[in-house]
Amino acid sequence: MGEAMVLGIDQGGSGSRAVLLDHDGVVRGYGYRPVARIYPQPGWVEQRPAVVARSVADAIRDALARARCSPADLVACGLTSQRDTTFAWDRRNGRPIGNAITWQDLRTVPLVEEVDQWQDASERRQRLGQFPGSYAAAMHMAWRMRHDPPFRRAAERQWLRVSLAAGWLIQALGRPFEHALDYSLLQAMTVFDPRRRQLWDEWIAYLDLPRAALPVARPTLYPFGELHIAGHAIPVTAMLTDQQAGLFGYDCRQPGEAVVTHGTASFVNVVAGALAPPQGICKTYLAWELDGVPTYTLEADMTVTGAAIRWLSQMRFIRHAHELDQLAGSAADSDGVVFVPAFTGLGVPWEDRQVRGTLMGMTLGTTPGHLARALFEAIGCQLHAIIATMEQEANLTIQVLRVGGGLANSDRACQIQADLAGLKLVRARNTETGVRAAALLGGLGAGFWATPDALPPLPLDDAQVFEPTMLASARENLLQRWYAALQRLREG
Repeated sequence: MGEAMVLGIDQGGSGSRAVLLDHDGVVRGYGYRPVARIYPQPGWVEQRPAVVARSVADAIRDALARARCSPADLVACGLTSQRDTTFAWDRRNGRPIGNAITWQDLRTVPLVEEVDQWQDASERRQRLGQFPGSYAAAMHMAWRMRHDPPFRRAAERQWLRVSLAAGWLIQALGRPFEHALDYSLLQAMTVFDPRRRQLWDEWIAYLDLPRAALPVARPTLYPFGELHIAGHAIPVTAMLTDQQAGLFGYDCRQPGEAVVTHGTASFVNVVAGALAPPQGICKTYLAWELDGVPTYTLEADMTVTGAAIRWLSQMRFIRHAHELDQLAGSAADSDGVVFVPAFTGLGVPWEDRQVRGTLMGMTLGTTPGHLARALFEAIGCQLHAIIATMEQEANLTIQVLRVGGGLANSDRACQIQADLAGLKLVRARNTETGVRAAALLGGLGAGFWATPDALPPLPLDDAQVFEPTMLASARENLLQRWYAALQRLREG
């Protein structure tokens, strides 16, 4: 036997991560494997369950090899996974029933419009902590009950099991002790009321969802099952959803502590406390529960970030995403150009999914550098609006914002966000905070660390800090210009 370690797994939409932590919280091994999406029809976006499971198994093997340790050294495992991407299997043999429908899939748009006519439709946001749009797992399941005969037949014969990636991984790579998810992941299936901590039965019945196929709700730390790795059974002792894992893994656990994560879209999460704030336009999550005490968080999104960078690449302004920073640095400012990157609508606080992106203020002197700079400014302006909305809805103050994700690698982007949000941004050296949280919580659930206070902190000695440096007048002028462009766009 070697040194004892804990395993953390983060199964995301584009890839799967595995990390091994020792008792001091030091990363001893890391593995990553990409996961492809498939597009069977226009607007449909799916993933193959077996491919997702294989990517996790391969990432674990990579992490073990880099750590030069045996599965026998692993005392526990924690899981975090993507939300809304819905997996189904036959409980008799564990075989998948069709592909997983991902959160990017648009086939349920007509169904969402139909549900608007339900007599209790106005309660959706309050009861679920969010508005269940076309991305939602509940909509995917309702669609499959209507249009997927094997899915419906399995439901009618009580053979069906439905879950998110975390539940599927235990089934595919080990043994579940029961069909369960933690509160946050079950809420992410858009069937669970986070305030009452129970399934919303009227909603489930209205959508004709197979209630017996749904997981039961369990706290964050719980014996969910085991993973079988090279003949060894590794206990799965914790679960939580991906965005909230990023918050926990960045050591944000007190009210007002917040993180912005930049990926395909950008998400801002802030700790609200032990009581759920009144439901506003931000999502309200029961993020985790430790020692019987819940922690609620607010979440808001910018619908497009990484996708806008890919658009700039498609337009041949850049060849690779990492060139964006250099391009933005070629211009001292945006020279009056305003970029509203609403390619798939606007998120919080506008929640306008019909508006589309636009560029305003261009002249014959406009360069690709001005466009890149305007995109950075658009992200900062949206961040300003989200922070203001969160502070108002949760009645709290955000003083520092941790930052992670691909765009966080750009010093220039971070500085512009700090300037426009009017907040100090902190970028840790290790921004893989979601998978770190999974490992920490897995270890906590197994007693590897005795209490939450005993968890090793995220090293911040070498973190980079970005203080606001823009003059208040310049900041106000830029924000006013962006909001004016946004108003013109929404008014048509």
